[in-house]
Amino acid sequence: MEANFGFEKNWVRKVVFCLCLFLVLSAPLTCAGRTTLSTTTTGGSGGSIQKLEVQKHLKNLNRQPVKTIKSPDGDIIDCVHVSHQPAFDHPDLKNHKIQVRPNFHPEGKTFGESKIKASSNSKPITQLWHKNGRCSEGTIPIRRTKKDDILRASSVQKFGKKNQRSIPQPKPAKPLPDIITQSGHQHAIAYVEGDDFYGAKATINVWDPKIQQPNEFSLSQMWILAGSFGQDLNSIEAGWQVSPDLYGDNNTRLFTYWTSDAYQATGCYNLLCSGFVQINNDIALGASIFPLSNYGSSQYDISILVWKDPKEGNWWMQFGNDHVLGYWPAPLFSYLTESASMIEWGGEVVNSESDGQHTSTQMGSGHFPHEGFGKASYFKNIQIVDGDNKLRAPKDLGTYTEQQNCYNLKTGSAGDWGSYFYYGGPGRNPNCP
Repeated sequence: MEANFGFEKNWVRKVVFCLCLFLVLSAPLTCAGRTTLSTTTTGGSGGSIQKLEVQKHLKNLNRQPVKTIKSPDGDIIDCVHVSHQPAFDHPDLKNHKIQVRPNFHPEGKTFGESKIKASSNSKPITQLWHKNGRCSEGTIPIRRTKKDDILRASSVQKFGKKNQRSIPQPKPAKPLPDIITQSGHQHAIAYVEGDDFYGAKATINVWDPKIQQPNEFSLSQMWILAGSFGQDLNSIEAGWQVSPDLYGDNNTRLFTYWTSDAYQATGCYNLLCSGFVQINNDIALGASIFPLSNYGSSQYDISILVWKDPKEGNWWMQFGNDHVLGYWPAPLFSYLTESASMIEWGGEVVNSESDGQHTSTQMGSGHFPHEGFGKASYFKNIQIVDGDNKLRAPKDLGTYTEQQNCYNLKTGSAGDWGSYFYYGGPGRNPNCP
């Protein structure tokens, strides 16, 4: 009996040892599967967990549509009931009551249930998906996220989010901080600093800049900023961008972004997370803009206005003359619950320098500011919203670029254009090797 008992103990020890060895060896594989996405999986627990995460995220982003529209560019636009949009997954918006229209407007326009009344001479804003249909009142258009969109990201958690070090911090009188010098992002911007900005506006002409690497992008936008450039930066952003990594193509698209912690955990592009509340059924965030400007020929531009409702505290966005898209609710932010301390307008590109040379990714039209109208990109009628909820031209406008021989900027002021600037460039050229 004693011999049998000893044999059983040895057998149990061997089984326990083998089980522990298996767990130790398999744990790193499981962790790797959870943190890194790849279009080719080898199976096993890591691949299964990854697949489940992607499927769960797709289900959360793609809400049940009332109607579906296929855009000529391959996008699927889902018309989703306004109360079913992703915004209300945010913990601070669980019992949020939708504000159907702002209480105040910097231009003094009148309001319908969810839109500004269009002026008689306004032209409709066109997105490509409009050619095949529209969403009805009571719904909002949401660009459907595909599995491949998520797989291009480094992880499910980082899908739809900006790099933490992507925002310009113009301080010409001081040494440039790491957030600029180590980011690989380059800018050509105009900016104002102060204590009481309650919004901003600009008209931007729209181009299709060429992108060298799939992991690079080119965009033109406004930044509305508050807080420090450390861990607590609040930012609201809007403009147009070309981003193969985010969208899977080189189309020029309308976009928004927000963060309340310097891009660490909060915020995202468009409606790819909870936060922004959309009320407009005509314009889809992340959808292609049409038509685009042509070098030496027709020029097309978009107007974007972002302002704070002084009564509710929400930050509203208007696209064009008659499309009030929606708002960022005040609870999303810390510093922007009061006002902005800096406004920036301009272009940004990613310079990956993968071959040891500067990227040839274009900013704006891909041409330098000195070429002027019809050839260079512009921001015109740039304005800020002051403490009286009025639009006015910015004072003491500063400019910032990292490498003027790659991308540059030139400001001016004239007549119907108000305060304006031309900006952009080709990237790599004989003076920007």
